[in-house]
Amino acid sequence: MRFSEKHPIILAAHPLVNLLVQHVHLRSLHAGPQLTLATLRRREYWILRARNIVKAVVFRCVVCTREKAATPNQLMGNLPSVRVSPPARAFINCGLDYAGPVLIRSMSGRGVASRKAYISIFVCMATRAIHLELVESYSTPAFLGAFSRFCSRRGMPESVYSDNGTTFVGADRELAASFRAALRDPTFQNSAASDGVSWHFMPPSAPHFGGLWEAGVRSVKYHLRRIVGSHTLTFEEFTTILCNIEACLNSRPIAPLTDSVDDCDSLTPGHFLIGSAITIAPEPSVLHLNENRLTRWQLVRQLTERFWKIWQQDYINTLQQRVKWKQVSKNGVRVGSLVLLRNSLLPPCKWDLARVIRCHPGPDGLIRVATVKTATSEYTRPIVKLCLLPIDVESLDNLT
Repeated sequence: MRFSEKHPIILAAHPLVNLLVQHVHLRSLHAGPQLTLATLRRREYWILRARNIVKAVVFRCVVCTREKAATPNQLMGNLPSVRVSPPARAFINCGLDYAGPVLIRSMSGRGVASRKAYISIFVCMATRAIHLELVESYSTPAFLGAFSRFCSRRGMPESVYSDNGTTFVGADRELAASFRAALRDPTFQNSAASDGVSWHFMPPSAPHFGGLWEAGVRSVKYHLRRIVGSHTLTFEEFTTILCNIEACLNSRPIAPLTDSVDDCDSLTPGHFLIGSAITIAPEPSVLHLNENRLTRWQLVRQLTERFWKIWQQDYINTLQQRVKWKQVSKNGVRVGSLVLLRNSLLPPCKWDLARVIRCHPGPDGLIRVATVKTATSEYTRPIVKLCLLPIDVESLDNLT
């Protein structure tokens, strides 16, 4: 063993030591912490607390960060009030998504050409009840027809939540125009003008913001694959299949009705669909009255209120469990941060470089969505679609 290897140069933490480690990291072709540390010791240097210093230098390497493509996470947000507050009826606040395309035919028999159709899925935000509509094309007029059929059978919703699909954006534009026209028409001022729908769009490229209806899409596809398979059905046959799937999904249990081990009945979304009329007037609670003092109608009302009470006491508690995103991200995205815009079609080394120009904090003040600016355009994306680069923005501003 050489004398220099037996008695290496001892170095403590210093900016020059960081430059030395960075030089060795680059000469080692962007090696990891273990190889970089071994190369340093072969160069006759012994750095105190070397592992922490090497890890810090490798973490700040922009090239390694681009290839690693790690995305930041934020604490899971609280459920919106429409998920945990008992509404006047089901589907008064609903989520919306499309599934498909599926192939249908105009009529049965040989030689009939097939065409694409889509499934419009409406999910009640409170009860998770599902309503399915078959839509003949991916256009705004076709969706408006499906939305009109949904409102005729389930009642006009107060708010609708969906992603930023062009169909839903167009539907919101035409619905808003029709509501404004109704407001100017005195004939409809007491009817259609008061039925405005508040439309809420999720951030672009953020399907996890609409997990409720995405789960509904998965459940519908689960049954479709096993029932339809490779067959091509007519519009009427496919509508019948969707009604049967809707009945199955609305019969799934969400909470037990009683605590008795002998009672196998469970609370299902169907309880909230057939327990009252679609347009029911608000009435005082009858839970405190004895059954022998109730009329037949009040007995039905008490049964419905009991369903909502079970929903609030048993089912809501199951929604508060968080299996991931349990910690607040302190070193997250902020205005001025340099990020990479994730693109599933390209490797990480070719992702667009962008700068955060606006942050959109949620109701709890935590940032989960940001607006970034690239060399060509601006995008609004969730932070899971961004890769934060380890570049100190404040130091760059001081240099300029």
